[in-house]
Amino acid sequence: MRDVATMKEKAQGWFNSLFGWGRRRQSGSSEKLYAEAIRLSRRPDFFQKYGVADDVDGRFDALSLIVILVMRRLKSLDEDGKALSQDLFDTMFADMDLSLREMGAGDIGVSKRVRAMAEAFMGRLNTYVAAIDEYDREAFSAALVRNLFRGNEAIDPLSTGLVDYLLDLSKEIDSLPAKALLTGQLTVFK
Repeated sequence: MRDVATMKEKAQGWFNSLFGWGRRRQSGSSEKLYAEAIRLSRRPDFFQKYGVADDVDGRFDALSLIVILVMRRLKSLDEDGKALSQDLFDTMFADMDLSLREMGAGDIGVSKRVRAMAEAFMGRLNTYVAAIDEYDREAFSAALVRNLFRGNEAIDPLSTGLVDYLLDLSKEIDSLPAKALLTGQLTVFK
């Protein structure tokens, strides 16, 4: 009889892990940060002033950029910050999965597209963070042209002011108190 109970317990543990119910949540901090990142990435200036395409790809790239700025700051904090950074990544890509399904993509297509999006995100993360940390405006601009503007060299993020805007936004995120970020508060004015 104990073997059956053990199997039920294992199944319940797997089920809880699958849906995140068995995990310790940081009071929904990753979901709050993600919602704030969405809000920041939907600002009209991105699309009207700086020329980001107002389509699925442009919105994904703008959101990725903001999430990267937040993750960069979180990773500079203690272990809780690093864990929250991973939770924020997981929250974003769970949302990407759900969004693709709502747009009608099939199960096999969704997993392949989400995997490709996650790989693209990680490449952007490494490139953007290196440029920001080194305060390399030219490298940051080149990365934005390649990724955010999908290779459209007619757009110059340096001359439009986008590079400075993003570097200022990064400084503002960096100056937020650790406690605020760890509780999901992303109050920036840029």
